[in-house]
Amino acid sequence: MVEPSVARLDRHGRVVIPAAYRRALGLHEGDEVTVQLEDGSVRISTRAEAIKRAQELVTRRTAGTGRSLVDELLAERRAEAAHE
Repeated sequence: MVEPSVARLDRHGRVVIPAAYRRALGLHEGDEVTVQLEDGSVRISTRAEAIKRAQELVTRRTAGTGRSLVDELLAERRAEAAHE
């Protein structure tokens, strides 16, 4: 676990993510991160973590419903192809 740290906002509104946090997250210069406002806090996540959370959200919403999003997508594509 990385200890809490203080970062300073510069005059351009930029914040440097402390080196220990970058190392813990495997971030390197040029990497993209997602930034989200959440309950009065700014949450910074790696792209991989953001994708993982999105996948988990979709899985939770469809789990136990008997729905297959893949089957639904394929059915939509077949219907569109049939109309062309």
